[in-house]
Amino acid sequence: MNVGTRIGNPASSDVLIVGAGPAGLASAIATARQGLQVDVVDAMKPPIDKACGEGLMPDSLEALAAIGFTNLDQILRENENHILRGIRFLGDTSSNHSLTTQAAFPQAPGRGIRRTILHQILLDRAASLGVRFHWENSVQSITPTQEGTLVHSNRQTLHTRYLIGADGPRSRVAAWVGLTEDSIQSRRIGLRQHYTIAPWTDFVEVYWSNHGQAYVTPNSSSEVCVAFIANKKFPNSDTALSHFPTLRRRLAASQPNGPARGSISLGRKLHRVTQRNVALIGDASGSVDAITGEGMALCFRQAAALSNALRAGDLNLYQQAHRRIQRLPSVMSRSLLLMDRSPLLRDTVLRTFHRTPWLFERLLQMHIGHSPLQSFATDGLRVLTG
Repeated sequence: MNVGTRIGNPASSDVLIVGAGPAGLASAIATARQGLQVDVVDAMKPPIDKACGEGLMPDSLEALAAIGFTNLDQILRENENHILRGIRFLGDTSSNHSLTTQAAFPQAPGRGIRRTILHQILLDRAASLGVRFHWENSVQSITPTQEGTLVHSNRQTLHTRYLIGADGPRSRVAAWVGLTEDSIQSRRIGLRQHYTIAPWTDFVEVYWSNHGQAYVTPNSSSEVCVAFIANKKFPNSDTALSHFPTLRRRLAASQPNGPARGSISLGRKLHRVTQRNVALIGDASGSVDAITGEGMALCFRQAAALSNALRAGDLNLYQQAHRRIQRLPSVMSRSLLLMDRSPLLRDTVLRTFHRTPWLFERLLQMHIGHSPLQSFATDGLRVLTG
């Protein structure tokens, strides 16, 4: 661990990233590949876990390849994970339990993978590129200078030309530089639980009920990850599972593996994500509801765009790219949340997809960036008015 010093000249870097989650590590990897010296500061130390659905959609894997994981297939073969061949929607109430539809990914599959394993893969790649890590460093304040920013932690002071906030939705970096003006589209609560059971499918299953959604992602040959997302907090995974009878029957022979872990799922848009020599990435820069499954793809795409802007020395390029990257997932998030809020609309949509599965295939293609939004909108209107 590079611990630095409080006296004399502080250690210096081109880019300092606050936060070593997937967004921070992806940013470190993409930026280091541009030839810049990168430091990463985090108040914790590995392994770092967080509640998430643990599914990497094909577009997430494409975005990983774009920031330098050209040997991704080999890396995945060396780590425990599970092939994901598509998405399945299932009604899980008495009125819509038979309404099931599915679509395969049009080209390459996705992967289910434990959050901690993904974190280690990102960490190893960053370290191999010369990224310097400062673990158990809680950033307390920053001081702007003519040449950049002084970053003061509980252990040391570091100097950087560019400061990146990858420190989550309550970003202290954002607060310090005045990048907190936002609009909140949704706020829900997630609960993740692993279950020891052989996966019964290669599809990500999304169970819909009047109490939210349950996302089932196989992440190994003997485990599935279940993420419950709802407007109200579930006290535990058993209570959450009671609202999804079909899924509960599926998991009857399984055992919970480890404690449940909760988190907040926000649909949040910031007015700006850059200020002078400071930029935000990942959840610190805004987010879409976890219903989209696009959190990882978003932060990987942002990392590539941010590294290009840093290389050019113009963070306005990142501001513009961030808006483009966020646009489609935001549309998808708002659309799916309408189904969550209206049982009537949810049943209508599930019945439509059940009756015309090709339309669900078009939706999935659009969702992962393989088909334009206008094409799906035209097809959907044709079905609904046909």
